[in-house]
Amino acid sequence: MLIVSEQTCQEVVGRDHAFEAVEKVFEAMARGDAYNFPVIREAIGHADALYGFKSGFDRAGLTLGVKSGGYWPGNMEKGLPNHQSSVFLFDPDTGRLAALVGGNYLTAVRTAASSAVSIAHLARKDAKVLGMVGAGHQAGFQLRAAAEQRDFERVVAWNHHTEMLPKLEQVAREIGLPFEAVEREELCAQADVIITIASAFEPLLERSWIKPGTHIACMGTDTKGKQEVAADLVANATLFTDEIAQSVSIGETQHAIAAGSISEDSITSIGDVINGTHPGRSSADVITLFDGTGVGLQDLAVASVAAKLAEAQGKAQIVEL
Repeated sequence: MLIVSEQTCQEVVGRDHAFEAVEKVFEAMARGDAYNFPVIREAIGHADALYGFKSGFDRAGLTLGVKSGGYWPGNMEKGLPNHQSSVFLFDPDTGRLAALVGGNYLTAVRTAASSAVSIAHLARKDAKVLGMVGAGHQAGFQLRAAAEQRDFERVVAWNHHTEMLPKLEQVAREIGLPFEAVEREELCAQADVIITIASAFEPLLERSWIKPGTHIACMGTDTKGKQEVAADLVANATLFTDEIAQSVSIGETQHAIAAGSISEDSITSIGDVINGTHPGRSSADVITLFDGTGVGLQDLAVASVAAKLAEAQGKAQIVEL
């Protein structure tokens, strides 16, 4: 069995690896070659923690496993990330444990890769302004990955806690993009691509603020009750997602579904765009929205890459069970 530490994951897995792995697994899901198992997520009644499992099997990539972890809100006081996870990979031919892989960095990089894949396939080619709604730990990963998909000229950003914006500005400066903190309505007026990564429970963006041709990647809604954009904005956009079942139950489309303004048939798997069975953006003026709920197969895909690269580079620990 291989053990791949958090540090090793950061050393061997880059944004290009994550993008390729996530894009491939989305395509496999759309073909029916890969599927996610039901998600379990529970409050454990201790340390205010949420704990759960995401699992699945990719027949095309022969990747079988489970991501286990969750959210411990008191960890920051202990010098630890609030989000904690590990990925267990199994040999699909024998069921034996093949690798134990640190999941914290991989969760961040695969989430950013998901929105980047949506930008690559759905955003207008002439997109110049990137809007960031949210400035937490994940935002920097999102910004770096998104910036590689289009020739953006500048970044506009908003966060409820303005004191967090300088850290995101530093990321923008590092990749050579001018940065401006603005209010939400002004952000929407300027941005050609908007990423929401705010983990909110009320809409942060209104339909009337969004200009024609905008691509929106909603990446923070992964639980029942969460919401980042108005339901009527969702209802008036062309909708795409990583997995439709999760989108309508715990993702950004859940509120429009509950209101009856859209149906499951209104939502397209991003994998169908990748494999060419759906055209994606139909015109320069249409508003496209990607609901990135986060699926277990993404975690397994990047963890599999991490294990292979770490083993090839002699950076994985090998143990006998």
